[in-house]
Amino acid sequence: MFLQDYELSEEEKILLQKVLDGDVALRKIEEVADPLTSVKIRRLAIQEFIKLEFEHIQNFSLDVEAISKKNIENMIGAVQIPLGVAGLLRVNGEYANSKYYIPLATTEGALVASVNRGCSVITKSGGANVRIFEDEMTRAPVFKLDSLERAKKFYEWVKCPEIFEQMKEVAEKTTRFGKLISVKPFVTGTYVYLRFSYDTKDAMGMNMVTIATDAIMHLIEDEFGAHPVTLSGNMCTDKKPASISTILGRGKTVVAEVIIPKEIVKEVLKCTPESMFEVNYSKNLLGSARAGALGFNAHAANIIAAIYLACGQDAAHVVEGSTAITSMELTKYEEIHCSVTLPALPVGTVGGGTGLGTQRDCLNILGVSGAGDVPGINSRKFAEIVASAVLAGEISLIGAQAAGHLARSHAQLGRGKF
Repeated sequence: MFLQDYELSEEEKILLQKVLDGDVALRKIEEVADPLTSVKIRRLAIQEFIKLEFEHIQNFSLDVEAISKKNIENMIGAVQIPLGVAGLLRVNGEYANSKYYIPLATTEGALVASVNRGCSVITKSGGANVRIFEDEMTRAPVFKLDSLERAKKFYEWVKCPEIFEQMKEVAEKTTRFGKLISVKPFVTGTYVYLRFSYDTKDAMGMNMVTIATDAIMHLIEDEFGAHPVTLSGNMCTDKKPASISTILGRGKTVVAEVIIPKEIVKEVLKCTPESMFEVNYSKNLLGSARAGALGFNAHAANIIAAIYLACGQDAAHVVEGSTAITSMELTKYEEIHCSVTLPALPVGTVGGGTGLGTQRDCLNILGVSGAGDVPGINSRKFAEIVASAVLAGEISLIGAQAAGHLARSHAQLGRGKF
């Protein structure tokens, strides 16, 4: 297409030409145009560059002015992902105690159907019992000391209760809701890593803890004279699977369980408790150990990713959620006890993508949108529901493999006709 083919005002045509000529950078269009016009001009410039007209990405209902301030840069449109629901899923938690439809955004055929079957099994068995054991978000700067002796003094200084109280006071001046819980020092040579842990209430909290930790770093420089190398030294550990997060926790540490009677296993999953136990033991436990995996589960990341995308979470945190451990044990009553442990599940119901229209709708399906009446209650309710949904997905997939139905299900639901 050519400029004269676009339905543009004269001012928009001039601006587009300037962008095409390189006189106005893509990232600076907002300096001379409103947000919606900026998106259009940027998209048209990309069309001209690739010599191809877009058919779909220009269609969206997002509030461009709002999201361009905090959610996206260089916006040209939006990508749509199919959204389905699984359920009803009965959850017996401290914060989530009801039946829920689970919103899942995915392009993988058979996933929603699989989770839906797992929800049916759990609900027929009385629901998933779920509890949160840890709730903290972390940030870990690294400091370089000039000698081992100096590193040891710094290590001991950080552990002083009086110093912690100073850090806590400084950190909590930067946030209305966040609270500093602890600081743990780790030493490598003359580098000292400080792993700060915070209660971030209903926010997932990465921005909150980053700003608070930055303030503490200035205190450390002033009081001890230790200079930071970087605000994030990778012992947080953010958006990477890491043993420290599976041991100490990051975000929410959640465990969900259900005991499934033999009759329901046979009726719904078309297998036996014994065959499910064998598949889980050989696959999720021995197979994962032999592979050197950090996650001992069937496909926890599948469910976490689909809920994260639907509900405006930071999708990169699925790597931490993927470290889940799935356990299945036979009871003396010929039932099977199934549980999933999620050591690191970062979630939030305020901030980030949770304010986007479609994502807010999905959070409303679960009754967790926004801040809770008691700060932190909504994010904990959400975490309990996510853990229960992961348990549903694990039960369904292990059941399908125990029954020998995995390939058939994907052939029927995950593969279209070409």
